[in-house]
Amino acid sequence: MRRTLNVVRLQLINRQTFVWVPLIILGSAVVISVLIYAMIPVDTPKYGGGGQAPLWYFFAIGLSAMTLTFPFSQAMSVTRREFFTGTIITAILGSAFLGIIFLLGGAIETLTNGYGVNGYVFYLPWLWEAGPLGAFTVYFTLALFLFVLGFTGATIYKSWGPTVLTIVSVGLSLVLIGLAFLATRLELWEQVWTGILDLGALGLALWGLVAVAVLTAISFLAFRRAKP
Repeated sequence: MRRTLNVVRLQLINRQTFVWVPLIILGSAVVISVLIYAMIPVDTPKYGGGGQAPLWYFFAIGLSAMTLTFPFSQAMSVTRREFFTGTIITAILGSAFLGIIFLLGGAIETLTNGYGVNGYVFYLPWLWEAGPLGAFTVYFTLALFLFVLGFTGATIYKSWGPTVLTIVSVGLSLVLIGLAFLATRLELWEQVWTGILDLGALGLALWGLVAVAVLTAISFLAFRRAKP
């Protein structure tokens, strides 16, 4: 366990990756969003998706955690299991940190009436309908899912090269297009949207955690063949 925690420390040596860069991206997105809200001449609440910016950055963190840190860890005689476990723990901690930041942002927006311009970046009603804990779960799941998605892609690349990664990416795209085609031909979109609304943001986040578990298992199996 101590060696696994050392991997966490290894991933966090450069705090810019997990702390400062996400905060800079988030702060910039908030400032830009508020400036845009201030230019919209309406009194009704204004909502935007600028808060997604640092979440997508977690995809890049997942890539770099594998492609940049893994080779270095092997030079330090860290086992693959220790590296994998420590990296996932780091991702969980980083996602929880970002979820807390989003909760604080939502609280600030509520207390300040949307920064005085009735504009909201964090406090999006559909995401907060299950309360603060539900909103935290949504933000936490999104960040962790994108990290694990990037990490899994990098693991496949390190294990079998760009050809297999391309084939997997194209295959997943075809599967998604096929599902959309079936929903269109069978006229199932109404049921799909109804099911999404019935689940709510929290329900989707819980299914997202299932997807995270599946991706983690896939990346763990592929990780055994990864080349530093």
